[in-house]
Amino acid sequence: MQNIGAARDIGAIGVIGVIGLGNMGRGMALSLQRGGFTVVGTDASAATRDALAGEGIAVRDSIAEVIAACDMVVLSLPTAAIVAEVVAGADGIIGNAKPGMLVIDTSTSHPDTTRRLAAQLAAVGMQFMDAPVSGGPKGAITGTMTMVIGAADEDLARAEPVLAAMSAKRVHVGGVGAGHVAKIANNLFVASHLLVAGEVTRMAAKAGVPVEQLLQGINAGSGRSFVTEHSFPTWVMNGKFDSGFTMKLMRKDVRLSQELIGALDMDLPMSAKVAELWSRSAESIGDDEDFNRIVELGTRAPS
Repeated sequence: MQNIGAARDIGAIGVIGVIGLGNMGRGMALSLQRGGFTVVGTDASAATRDALAGEGIAVRDSIAEVIAACDMVVLSLPTAAIVAEVVAGADGIIGNAKPGMLVIDTSTSHPDTTRRLAAQLAAVGMQFMDAPVSGGPKGAITGTMTMVIGAADEDLARAEPVLAAMSAKRVHVGGVGAGHVAKIANNLFVASHLLVAGEVTRMAAKAGVPVEQLLQGINAGSGRSFVTEHSFPTWVMNGKFDSGFTMKLMRKDVRLSQELIGALDMDLPMSAKVAELWSRSAESIGDDEDFNRIVELGTRAPS
């Protein structure tokens, strides 16, 4: 795997569309605008469209209007089903096909969905690549996200200036769909690390070791992870729990991991247990709560 360089030629690209202007899409649209691109976007929510229009982004009411106006389009959507509807549904991208257009999906989606949509787009002369992101709303608004990318080499080269405006790190992991496999793997790691970290910190506290000192020791040794080095001090220890990523979204991503494992006909018991615990957490931790609240699993009464 190689990190992709940041050489840029925005003049050859033209207008960039963004479909999905929520926490992540809004930040990406503004990062693209700050990077020198003309951006036009849309969202299913009229309130979201109105809010972003006040920030200088050209906002349209429909996908058809965005496709007509742009040369490349970025998707930032919550589920694989919504990605499929936006691409292939009534009044979606395929129904308003523009041959030669490149569609960049930054959502966390299912690789089988990605490959199916890529084939459907190719049939009408359009290209598709998956570039799911990490870094949260802060990374989106600052253009510092990380992307794992599934794409043909020529499509990746064409998209590089756009990707560079939205991200600090980009790793090409394979052909179309490979990016979503890598993102599912990444989020399964995070989901499992949060569960274990929640249990380990409670164990240490009950044994008389302050959690802050425990984490200093772990982060100086081989047990450290993004969760212990970043998530705990940023969102957990201070009680903020405001990462911008919800329990509902992480539960969805963990379910995606189980769908992928099932499709591959594999028996992965640790992953299955992680999925079971995340599913069970819905009894005590609401969908709209911050996903880092999973560290409290087992400490809260059912709601």
